[in-house]
Amino acid sequence: MMAARILSGKEYAAKIKEAAKREAESLGICPGLAVVMVGDNPASAVYVRNKNKACEELGFRSLMETLPADTSKDELLSVIDRLNADGNIHGILVQLPLPAALADAEQEVLNRISPDKDVDGFHPVNVGRLSTGQEALAPCTPAGCIKMLEYAGIPTDGKHAVILGRSNIVGKPMAQLLLAKNATVTICHSHTKNLAEITRQADILVAAIGKPKFVTADMVKPGATVIDVGINRIEPKKLVGDVDFEAVGEIAGAITPVPGGVGLLTVAMLMQNVVTAAKMQSGK
Repeated sequence: MMAARILSGKEYAAKIKEAAKREAESLGICPGLAVVMVGDNPASAVYVRNKNKACEELGFRSLMETLPADTSKDELLSVIDRLNADGNIHGILVQLPLPAALADAEQEVLNRISPDKDVDGFHPVNVGRLSTGQEALAPCTPAGCIKMLEYAGIPTDGKHAVILGRSNIVGKPMAQLLLAKNATVTICHSHTKNLAEITRQADILVAAIGKPKFVTADMVKPGATVIDVGINRIEPKKLVGDVDFEAVGEIAGAITPVPGGVGLLTVAMLMQNVVTAAKMQSGK
């Protein structure tokens, strides 16, 4: 029997998007997002459609740059340079992964995006701003999780947050954002000893390691908030998270489902980042 409160991504994503729309209207700005996609990766195409749909829903400007898979590095950098110079585009996103021929150039490509238009929050300047407590465009998934905690009324001040995973996209920025909210943060990874002993201390447990149903009920403190960032395909049409949802749901105080949880927050927070970027660039 599910005891935990289910934190619906749909509910909190709608709140994030509504707040972004209101802020854009109050600033008198039409935020513009450019998405650059190289090749025809089917999963990437789905993500890109979702981003364009979110822009249309909020009345934001949306530009799609679709490039063939054999695009050279210089051609791709030239497209980014053009978008950096376009005053109607406030946010630039290069959809990853890039084709194999460009894989080694990924960091160079991301670094070419102007930090003020880096709505993915991956540029080293934004990473540095985030880690030193300055205003920054933060990666969308962890930033969306923080917004969800705020809207759900789940306190972070003085709480022990444990993060499973140390990626640059989720684990590390999640730690920085939780520190900024006065949580005490522990990051665990593949070399961590006595993992379950540490996770059982967590008031807030964030799972972002990419292993299906890795977090079991015996790893969770009763009443803890469990945020499942993982999306794992275990059958052609079945997705599960990094958390054993049914079992952990009997122990936790609150839990995010997969699907229908954190994934929806990521696109919503991208919309907020586009508004924040537009505000920064307009000097308002």
